[in-house]
Amino acid sequence: RRYGCQAMMLETVAAVPGMVGGMLVHCKSLRRFEQSGGWIKALLEEAENERMHLMTFMEVAKPNWYERALVIAVQGVFFNAYFLGYLISPKFAHRMVGYLEEEAIHSYSEFLKKLDNGNIENVPAPAIAIDYWRLEADATLRDVVMVVRADEAHHRDVNHYASDIHYQGCEVKEAPALIGYY
Repeated sequence: RRYGCQAMMLETVAAVPGMVGGMLVHCKSLRRFEQSGGWIKALLEEAENERMHLMTFMEVAKPNWYERALVIAVQGVFFNAYFLGYLISPKFAHRMVGYLEEEAIHSYSEFLKKLDNGNIENVPAPAIAIDYWRLEADATLRDVVMVVRADEAHHRDVNHYASDIHYQGCEVKEAPALIGYY
């Protein structure tokens, strides 16, 4: 349960950057009447994917009312902080998310170790996960953690790539987004 709750809290924060980044790139694209290079789609896909991580781990952890309230509070604070951070420096915002995703990969690797050691019961995968990731009907929590960890690795790479583009003095629209993963 502890790892399920930890994953749920992690995903509460992780679901915000893609939406904020996608929204701000979208608004900039509208203001300037220009293409985004696929970045709006890539960032919003990341946000949706992270949301599905959250929805999956909510099925696993079965949070009570105060944990749900904590999710809302954490998300509200992080959304506003990340929004301001992205306005000030998209380069920093993407780099920070890349590092957060690296921490997520580490956390999910630890989750896998606990599952493999039998410290956490390897229960059947929730139906939402089986449908979203097109897993086998008999998939387990371990299978879910494996695909979620792979998603986090992709998000890490996308965000470090976006930060590198900004580091070079360019805008993300000048380099094609990494889309088509999901």
